[in-house]
Amino acid sequence: MGAQPNYVIPLSEVSDRHEPLIGAKAARLAALARAGHATAPGFCLTTPAYEQLLAQSRLEDRIRMELGRKPFDDMRWEEVWDAALRIRSAFVAQPVPSEVADAVATALAEYPADTAWAVRSSAPGEDSTSRSFAGLHESYIGVVGFGAVVDAVRLVWASLWSDAAMLYRKELGLDPGRSRMAVLVQTMRTEDVSGVAFGRDPRKPAAENAIVEAVPGLCAGLVDGQVDPDRWELRRSDGATVAWHPGHRDEQGATSPLLDEHDLSHLLRVLTDVESLFAWAPDVEWTGRRDRLTLLQARPITTAAADSEDKRGWYLTLRPGTARLRKLRERVADELIPALEAEGERLAAEDLAACSDEELADAIDERAAAVERWTKIYWEEFIPFAHGVRHLAVYYNDAVRPADPYEFVGLLQGEELLAMRRNSALRSLAEQIKPNVPLCEAIDEACSSASHEAAAWQPDAIDAIRAVEGGEAFLTAFQHAVDNVLDLAYGKTRLADRPDLILRGVLELARSQNTGAVSHTGPGPHTAEALAQRLLAAVGPDRREEALETLQLGRLSWRLRDNDNLLLARVQSQLIRALNVAAERLRAGGRLAPVVRLEAEDVAKIAAALRDSLGAKVVLEQKASPKQAPKRTSPGETPRQLIGQPAAPGVQAGEVRCIRSSEDLGRFRAGQVLVCDAIQPMMTHLVPLAAAIVERRGGMLIHGAIIARELGIPCVNGIAGAVDLLNDGDLVTVDGYLGIVTVGPPEFDLELGERALVG
Repeated sequence: MGAQPNYVIPLSEVSDRHEPLIGAKAARLAALARAGHATAPGFCLTTPAYEQLLAQSRLEDRIRMELGRKPFDDMRWEEVWDAALRIRSAFVAQPVPSEVADAVATALAEYPADTAWAVRSSAPGEDSTSRSFAGLHESYIGVVGFGAVVDAVRLVWASLWSDAAMLYRKELGLDPGRSRMAVLVQTMRTEDVSGVAFGRDPRKPAAENAIVEAVPGLCAGLVDGQVDPDRWELRRSDGATVAWHPGHRDEQGATSPLLDEHDLSHLLRVLTDVESLFAWAPDVEWTGRRDRLTLLQARPITTAAADSEDKRGWYLTLRPGTARLRKLRERVADELIPALEAEGERLAAEDLAACSDEELADAIDERAAAVERWTKIYWEEFIPFAHGVRHLAVYYNDAVRPADPYEFVGLLQGEELLAMRRNSALRSLAEQIKPNVPLCEAIDEACSSASHEAAAWQPDAIDAIRAVEGGEAFLTAFQHAVDNVLDLAYGKTRLADRPDLILRGVLELARSQNTGAVSHTGPGPHTAEALAQRLLAAVGPDRREEALETLQLGRLSWRLRDNDNLLLARVQSQLIRALNVAAERLRAGGRLAPVVRLEAEDVAKIAAALRDSLGAKVVLEQKASPKQAPKRTSPGETPRQLIGQPAAPGVQAGEVRCIRSSEDLGRFRAGQVLVCDAIQPMMTHLVPLAAAIVERRGGMLIHGAIIARELGIPCVNGIAGAVDLLNDGDLVTVDGYLGIVTVGPPEFDLELGERALVG
């Protein structure tokens, strides 16, 4: 028999030869300790421990499957996150090999049972001189007890395949057959001040300055960007302070520097010694001051050139913890969403027809500025808060360890979304017309006669509806719904100006209720409340408040990320309304061509025309109408199967209806398979009519996936070019279990046909 693998090495016994087994982070800490610097004691789980986990499980096969589902470069960030969640859940569910667990228990036995630990990654090649990849892998602090340490080790191992790491997989050289992870386990050091320090200014490497940043308490708040640090620039030659910038931490007395001259002088000497030891300018994490200073990490300073096309850095900011989500909740839920809603209501209440030309021009400018301002807020604040759902997902799965990694989606059932309020209003309208056949026929005729270019219905079509018994009451109820829940922009179309698009959906709802054309299974076996109780039971009474807050933040972020889209769409709708009023006024004066598509870049020209006292004609560049997807000439041009992500379970067959523009909203019929780029909040009223959903955009936490899952509708997403590969009328079978869309008659139909031919 061969020698027993060395699963654990105490840091006090580490030498340079161990670096391939423990990674650069752990090896450098050991080197610092040998050189006389204070470091926290502990041990390192070597890469053979990770390899032993792979050897006793099928995790390597699972990782290969996730990375091979589709070309990685074709995966959207949401899909990468989904794959990472599935891999993480597989790691959490896998028991740590007994021999590895025994080695950890032996190492922990050298310390008091109540010792708090920091458990961090130390992947080979993680902190190279060219790339540090700081923050890509997980770290856990304040971990107490054998079971908690083992759980943290598993999660650090899984973070080798996190969404953050996979986005950088080429630079990291991630390969399931070769990639390995070591884990550093050290005793916690709790001091009154911590921070980071750079031997040279990473922004200006040629300058002879060092940089020190400090925050109260643990360094994690600074590394995670949750606490604003004090910052010093120190001249390397004599230690003089070149500049000091106090941090903004909303604390009493925060104007006093956290470090004094002696603290800074000691830190600068340490930086100089570390640079001499390793022969590169260091980036160190530290805690404590002067004779209590402890080095937590040392790595080379890396200054990769910024790439304006590389959005990965922005994506990595969308992983907020509880502290940041708490701050975002105060800002988004308490301030921004109410302000956005109030602005939409105020703009909708303005009588634009009564405005002078100058006032109308001002109204257009105001609305254009509002759309630009709120769009910026949407990307900078609404989207980060929306990722609270992902925070809830990881929290739930780590605690409950469900067999289904998407069980947590059930926690979002029944949330009061604006889209649901709209859908309820449409269902009420459908109930109103369902028993009234003449009224349904009049509405159908009105929709059929509506001009696709007109901004309003034909007056005689409205009169025809009004003339039918119940028509007047229906039109009143419909107008109320338009004013309250349908004042939205879908693309460049204002839905309030195209009621035929909405009424088609109302008719389909009424007819499907009469005929039973659509039948859905509804939510899964677990209610939201049952899943919440399952979470609370898993975390125990000591973490009950933490779990409740995480649950509340996750649910709120899901609700608001739907609502913010609709509220922003209302402000966009009001800009279109002002442009339409202006266009009609200019056309009436013979200053604008009768039919012209207004685009976003025309806003300034329309406003300027209203202010033009000379009354010159307005010349707008004619834009080509959007091109429809190319049509196939034969069924053979489409693959028999399209592979995507399994987003909502179930299997259903039906005819395809592609939604490519606002016009398609009015063409959708009950029982069809809804194929689109992505289900937008403005079109979720179609989802209850669908037999199944196919989307180009992928991810379990996009609107279509969650709504389909709640309604029991099969959904497959992440199919690149879905609206180009499939055409209206194609017969498809959507398998939401496997993530496969089969084009053509279902297999059982083919078998029946073959049997008939044989018979």
